[in-house]
Amino acid sequence: MSMIINAQVRNEQGKGASRRARHAKKIPAIVYGSNKAPSTITLNVHEITHLLENEAAFTSVLDLVIDKKTEPVIIKDLQRHRTKNTITHIDLLRINRKKTIVTNIPLHFIGEDDNEAIRLGAVLNKFITGVEISCLPADLPNGIDVDISNLSLGEHISLTGLRVPKGVSLTALTHGDIEAHDQSVVAVQEARKMAEIEDETPIEVEDLADSEGVEGDAEKADDDKPRTNT
Repeated sequence: MSMIINAQVRNEQGKGASRRARHAKKIPAIVYGSNKAPSTITLNVHEITHLLENEAAFTSVLDLVIDKKTEPVIIKDLQRHRTKNTITHIDLLRINRKKTIVTNIPLHFIGEDDNEAIRLGAVLNKFITGVEISCLPADLPNGIDVDISNLSLGEHISLTGLRVPKGVSLTALTHGDIEAHDQSVVAVQEARKMAEIEDETPIEVEDLADSEGVEGDAEKADDDKPRTNT
């Protein structure tokens, strides 16, 4: 079953226009890619919020409908209000169903309740929770299952140990030197060793300058330009 996003063309641009759109229960958005000029649009806040309650929407090809014309897109970036957690802006990427796309998908860790070592007090350490993949749109999975039910104390699963669906490639393992890029995904460790890892983790200092002006921060996120940090 296809997922549909209904949109309207947004002729006004800038922070003021974006603010007015949000007050009218619309979400500013931009769609770009496929060698076409970017288009600024608005989405119905209730419709898109309901759609995104389904996790699969973030890793599925969506049908974007603008003026009765439909084109396939994927969600490339999404910004939320820092305190209200409401959506403030969405980037949509046009795709060609016949061309490979590169995107991120989540890892779904399963079997933790059946793991004997964890039941006896060991700790599950998840080093990463998502991976970047390359595939045709038709092969795009909603995620990759990582079965840790039989993982013993001291054992780990690396990228090369993931069961990747047919037609899907992990981009980290396409750079030639697989061993150098084969990072650990998850491990079962002693609780003491896990505590040592947490103690050694650098503490990130929040940029206080970014904490000032929550409403202004939401507006700054909408610069009507495609984002590349996804």
